Amino acid sequence: MSEELNKMNQEREAAAAAALDAKEAKKVSVTTDDSAEAMTAAVDSAGLGRVNMDNFTPEKARSSDQILGWHVLDLETLPSKAKFYPEGTVIKIRSAKAAEIRHFSTMDENNYIDMEDKLNSIVESCAQFDSGATRMSYKDILEEDRIILLLSIRDLSFPEPENKLMLKGKTDKTKKTVEIELHVKNLIPSIIDEQIEKYYSAKDRTYVIKTKSAGTVLMHPPTIGVMQEITAYLKDKQEKDQDFDKAFIQVLPYMQPDWRSLSLKKVFQLEMEYKGWDEKKFMVIYRLAERMKIGVQPELETTYEGETAKAPLDFPGGIKSLFIISDLAGELL
Repeated sequence: MSEELNKMNQEREAAAAAALDAKEAKKVSVTTDDSAEAMTAAVDSAGLGRVNMDNFTPEKARSSDQILGWHVLDLETLPSKAKFYPEGTVIKIRSAKAAEIRHFSTMDENNYIDMEDKLNSIVESCAQFDSGATRMSYKDILEEDRIILLLSIRDLSFPEPENKLMLKGKTDKTKKTVEIELHVKNLIPSIIDEQIEKYYSAKDRTYVIKTKSAGTVLMHPPTIGVMQEITAYLKDKQEKDQDFDKAFIQVLPYMQPDWRSLSLKKVFQLEMEYKGWDEKKFMVIYRLAERMKIGVQPELETTYEGETAKAPLDFPGGIKSLFIISDLAGELL
């Protein structure tokens, strides 16, 4: 008998629980339906609303850049002074991330192509190049401006004083030995010959040079992208064990302002055209290219106790030291 009672009690409890669940489900359904109807009525009455564009002003964008770590580079610090870039150019940089530094640390300094690839990988990852409403590529940055970007990115990546790169130099008069920091402010920019500079066209953002033997020649300091395409051409020639004209390779970077127009086939076509130049045309363009080298001089300069002090431009510990901690002792406890 007790077993039957227990069974009946269990059945009643199960039935009561099922009824309660059904009631709650109905209540939720009604509430949900009511909420949906209320929401539909509100949308029909007022619409979906409008996006607050105040959140997308230039001031907000600049604030976002700072939060994300992007900093506007002072174009006056560049050897080119940005005069070969489109008007309105803005270059932003950020500090290098751990993964980017790890990749850089695998550089083979005995392999020129690998060294260039690793240097460019930092610029590609840590720099943004904009011109008005157009996002440009890191490949549009001049080869000789790259050193400024790399040092500036390094400063953001390693702001600690112990990570400064110091070079030994001497004062001009008293010959005192001093330490000079490898820093943008201590670099000496190269100045292009006035004889060439007078042909600079602000409208074309390049040199438009009129010559007797070669006619009107447009020349432009090489960009990272142009040098990459030429390097790829040289690599292809080496892999195929084919010869190439070294003199042609020296002048080509200054004859091609846009890397987008270059390819292995295009460089080969240009080399064939070059072989048709007469001696006078070659010498004129070769000498112009020699005098068009912008960049920085191979030494640093600063002031020490009222004297000018200089040091040879070098990388202590090799190029890798740009993004590898230079003072290990400072990290040891």
